[in-house]
Amino acid sequence: MSKVFGFTGGDDFCPGGSLYRNPKESSIFLSLGHHVDVYFPPRKRSRINAPFVFNEEWFEQKPKTSIEDLPDECFFEIFRRLPGGQERSACACVSKRWLMLLSNICKDEICSNKNAEHENKVNEKEADDQEFGGDGYLSRSLEGKKATDVRLAAIAVGTSSRGGLGKLSIRGNNSDRGVTDIGLKAISHGCPSLKALSLWNVSTISDDGLVEIANGCHQLERLDLFGCRTISDTALISIAKNCPNLTELSIESCSGIGNEGLQAVGQCCPNLRSISIKDCALVGDQGIASLFSSTSFVLSKVKLQALAISDLSLAVIGHYGTTVTDLVLSCLPNVSERGFWVMGNGQGLQKLKSLTIASCRGVTDVGIEAVGRGCPNLKQFNLRKCAFLSDNGLVSFSKAALSLESLQLEECQRITQFGIFGVLFNCGEKLKALALVSCFGIKDLNLGLPPVSPCKSLRLLTVRNCPGFGNASLAMLGKLCPQLQHVELNGLEGVTDAGFLPLIENCKAGLVKVNLSGCINLTDKVVLSMADLHGWTLEVLNLDGCKVTDASLKAIAVNCPLLSELDISKCAISDAGVAAVACANQLNLQILSLSGCSLVSDKCLPALRKLGQTLLGLNIQHCNAISSSSIDMLVKLLWRFPSMGNLFKLKYQSLLLFFWLVVAVCSSEL
Repeated sequence: MSKVFGFTGGDDFCPGGSLYRNPKESSIFLSLGHHVDVYFPPRKRSRINAPFVFNEEWFEQKPKTSIEDLPDECFFEIFRRLPGGQERSACACVSKRWLMLLSNICKDEICSNKNAEHENKVNEKEADDQEFGGDGYLSRSLEGKKATDVRLAAIAVGTSSRGGLGKLSIRGNNSDRGVTDIGLKAISHGCPSLKALSLWNVSTISDDGLVEIANGCHQLERLDLFGCRTISDTALISIAKNCPNLTELSIESCSGIGNEGLQAVGQCCPNLRSISIKDCALVGDQGIASLFSSTSFVLSKVKLQALAISDLSLAVIGHYGTTVTDLVLSCLPNVSERGFWVMGNGQGLQKLKSLTIASCRGVTDVGIEAVGRGCPNLKQFNLRKCAFLSDNGLVSFSKAALSLESLQLEECQRITQFGIFGVLFNCGEKLKALALVSCFGIKDLNLGLPPVSPCKSLRLLTVRNCPGFGNASLAMLGKLCPQLQHVELNGLEGVTDAGFLPLIENCKAGLVKVNLSGCINLTDKVVLSMADLHGWTLEVLNLDGCKVTDASLKAIAVNCPLLSELDISKCAISDAGVAAVACANQLNLQILSLSGCSLVSDKCLPALRKLGQTLLGLNIQHCNAISSSSIDMLVKLLWRFPSMGNLFKLKYQSLLLFFWLVVAVCSSEL
């Protein structure tokens, strides 16, 4: 080495002599081993940018390496040693590969701090729970193209350190990159706190995905499956065995789920309280029987629709449904009169409070009477499309169901006035709500009434789309029910002032909400009388399509200080009527609809501006006399008020939309 330091002359390594006064300065040499030393002047920048191997004649450059060359096993060991959620989220943003690797690391595979755990195991456990899973505070919903495996993986990684994912909803298929079992696997590994899962029309998920959820999310309480035809009993059995806290189960249009899955739920889910099954062809009497016989001690809400069950299932419900409080039976073509009779006589539905029966041909007078006797605590009863039920059965039911508070009849065509008044006479002490919808058998009859009012408890009356319901029926209901407060008469063209005025005069409690939409033969007389007699209690008034003018608005402005919602769409209202409402001193109107009022013009802008100080909703659709320039000015004015300031505005061609402010102009100038 000394010879190298002192080497000079013609064969010097550096011609012209040594560059440094002290040539033995070893810092300017790079040692490559015991066999050779290479000289590097320190004032020159090295041009070697990569590792090299010194050969006798040439430097050979190696290819550049990257961290991505590491196998998945190495990344797994690195990722599971990351200290916290922020570090994991940061790494997940690097690439799709890192994201998917992080999302497949389970909580049990994370390396915890042994020293901290040794010092304080309790705090370590609490911190770990907060970091992975927590109590499941967060909720996520993916629809359509947003539903992908990558998004699910990101949710699994990102939510673990922020309270944990508690609710996940996936709706719709993504034909290109839809959610598959890989996405659900990521959720099962990263979100053990998941409590509610909803899958709607997701055909790319199979049993394997739900099995992963069952194995990783043992806290699952609610499961909703709609249109998942690729999921079978195998997945439901796994959920039942691994998720004992399951309390709500909804299955609709799942052709692969049948009796075996329901049997497993009945045996393994003792906390099940609510179940809904609709349009599942494989579900039969065996599944319903095993479900009720196993979980009837907590099951309270049951909904069965469009199933091929028979009278046997209703018999089991009537015997084992001792804790059922809400029951819905809809579209059961194989259930006959015998099924409802046996269900009522089973004496097991003592706690039933709400019963809905729709589109069941087995509903007859005999079956309904038995149901009334077997359900002494029934308070709400809804009947829809029961073609064989007549007045006799309805009256017999009302005599047995003495606790009835609400009755709704829809498309029960054999029910007439005799049945309705029979219910009022038998349930007059507790009945609070009566609704008649599309019952064409109801027609005006001149019936003799007792001198006393038998139904003093009725507060709500709804009659919609019953063309035979006219003045005589309305007048009799007014005499029988003097405590009415909410009245909805929708689409009753046969009702005129002569029929509605007696009801107004007989109401002693004071009308609060009145909806007369579609009653085209009601005029100002009704509104004037209502404002005079019930103005201090009236809060909501709908006169859509009625023959009312500015005189009604003037009476409302003077006599109705509590009115908050007013709908006078398609009425003969002019600018003067709107101005009268705006000038009311005590009126605190929040929602106003003038849709289709052709007489309202640009002159009403000052009145609408004044109303805008309290309005939360304004509808001036199809007001052809209002110009587009006036609408633009109105939008600017109302936008300044605090009540309108937080409303969402969307402008689409000539249509200006607020969340509750609807403005549309159909004039020729547009």
